[in-house]
Amino acid sequence: MYFNRLSQIAESQVQAERSVRRFDVSYKNIETIAGVLDILVIVFASVFGGGLYQYIWFGEIASADVNLAVGVANSLLYVYVAGSRGLYRLPVLLEPSRYLARIFVTWAIVGLFVTSFLFFLKGETEFSHGAMITSAILQIILLLLARWIAEKTSRSMMATGSLAGRRVVTIGEPEELLRLSTAVLFRYFGLNEAARVSLAVNQGPTSNDVLVDLDRALHEAREYGVEEFVVALRWSSKELLDTVRARLRASPLPVRLLPDHTIRSVLGRRALSTRGPGLTVELQRAPLTPVERGFKRALDIVVSSTAILLLAPLLVATAVVIKLDSPGPAIFRQRRNGFNTKPFIILKFRTMTVQEDGPNITQARRGDHRVTRVGQFLRRSSMDELPQLFNVLWGDMSLVGPRPHALAHDNEYKALIAKYAFRHHVKPGITGWAQVNGLRGETGRLEQMIERVKLDLWYVNHWSFSLDVNILLRTCFEVVRHRAY
Repeated sequence: MYFNRLSQIAESQVQAERSVRRFDVSYKNIETIAGVLDILVIVFASVFGGGLYQYIWFGEIASADVNLAVGVANSLLYVYVAGSRGLYRLPVLLEPSRYLARIFVTWAIVGLFVTSFLFFLKGETEFSHGAMITSAILQIILLLLARWIAEKTSRSMMATGSLAGRRVVTIGEPEELLRLSTAVLFRYFGLNEAARVSLAVNQGPTSNDVLVDLDRALHEAREYGVEEFVVALRWSSKELLDTVRARLRASPLPVRLLPDHTIRSVLGRRALSTRGPGLTVELQRAPLTPVERGFKRALDIVVSSTAILLLAPLLVATAVVIKLDSPGPAIFRQRRNGFNTKPFIILKFRTMTVQEDGPNITQARRGDHRVTRVGQFLRRSSMDELPQLFNVLWGDMSLVGPRPHALAHDNEYKALIAKYAFRHHVKPGITGWAQVNGLRGETGRLEQMIERVKLDLWYVNHWSFSLDVNILLRTCFEVVRHRAY
């Protein structure tokens, strides 16, 4: 089978770690670069070819405005059509000789379309047939040269490890994984495998062994900081697929199902080369798109950095007062679970005489004797949360999101409340939808925590930039009401 031959040829080119690496280009960007190269080639051929014809036949160089306009239109249309047919995907760039017919047909169809359009415009603008023919000949020559350059460049970057795909954890049945080498995953799907988990399906699709393997996949995804899960199962294994989907919902990462061996064999190599990721099935989407995460992160950085600069004197003065009021550090540190259940150290002004961070932690209550005199004021005014602006600036937290709980409480509630782990699908926040809806402070009864989780999940599923701004404004009014203690 061709996948085995491919593995032998390309395995050495796509190892995850390289000893020499000067710069990285993403798998997707190499396609964009190849498209831009073709645009430059076609525009150059149109302008230079038209000018060359005019100079040879008429001994003069005519204005390049018309040829430039035609070249730009022709190049953009060609790149769009070629891209839609998958002719800029990495497998095609690596073996252009196999796809020369498709490239030539695409170029010819686009050229005929542009020529026909120019024919209808001939009454208003004069086009030289000789210049068009010269430009066309130069175009196809340079396009083939550009493909040769793209092939050499792509192979060189793969050999040096400078071409990077999306980091993933691969989960699958043993026999499916045997047919999917790291080379196949990278070349056809643009995936860099950080870890591979083979499911022990001998005891059944819902056995404890399978669940343990899936938990290991979740752990390795957090450990290696991957971008998504990919699943390699027979598409007929419905019960096992349902088990995998249900278990991976604990992670915010997207999950994609790869075409199984049967489907890949039916489609063949050419379909995989030009369609690639389009053949996968999306089982789970990330809660926020990259653009949405960018807007949210920008808001966090701007607001947190501005607030730290403006509040610096207040932060210093508060720390001094805490030190004078009671023995102990001014800053309280405690482990919390962040995005994708990744632990981080949260910062708060110390408000109590104890600094619990173990398997058993008692929540603060009204009239709690452990709260210091200064701590009472800090908790009522929520000033004890101000050091978390640094957590936001560092990227561990967001201004708005589900409030992070101590690890001991996370372990307790995730066993009692369905979908509790979904709170970790976004970064934890200094304030959140639950807090502005009255659920601040102690959650002594399970019903209170269930209601808080419901509001947190509503926020995760309905996030918008305007919602974050709305919550920040409402938080100002909530703080004034002194609901905390």
